Amino acid sequence: MNVARHPRPPELVGVPLEEIMKRYVGRFRDRKADWAAFEDAKIEGFKRAQHRFIGAGGSGKHNDTTAIPAKNFTLSIMYVEPGQGNAAHTHEVEEVFFVLQGFLDVFVEDESGNRVTERLGPWECVSCPAGVIHGYENTSLAPVYFQVMLGRAKPEAMGYADEELFKRRTAHLQTS
Repeated sequence: MNVARHPRPPELVGVPLEEIMKRYVGRFRDRKADWAAFEDAKIEGFKRAQHRFIGAGGSGKHNDTTAIPAKNFTLSIMYVEPGQGNAAHTHEVEEVFFVLQGFLDVFVEDESGNRVTERLGPWECVSCPAGVIHGYENTSLAPVYFQVMLGRAKPEAMGYADEELFKRRTAHLQTS
């Protein structure tokens, strides 16, 4: 006989294993590409699609009923065409980019605009600390797929470094 060494969370006490498995498995084929997940995704150069798997992701959209429920982190897959990326931003928690396919140029920068960039390939990652301005670009000739994780189940909308984008950072929530 096996013994569970840690208790189930209250919402799973008494829930049959079949229901747990159904609720906590996410398949790519069941995810819809959200091309309006972020306010900056409306701007040429920042267009990308988010496929939410666990939690809400960094978009601030907390109403995705297809995402696996999260307690302490989010996980999404991003699809980015050549010439696209995202705007420089921060989060209140760490954010990880893990490249699955293709090449991604990731950057960190300071408030004076000094930027350091690294190119990541398949099975490489970067962890962006909370409060550090960061972002990415696909400067390669092929699309890139990468995993994004944030250290909170329901993170705040990203804090764009650009003042005008920051003022509009939650506008995408009203149009979804």
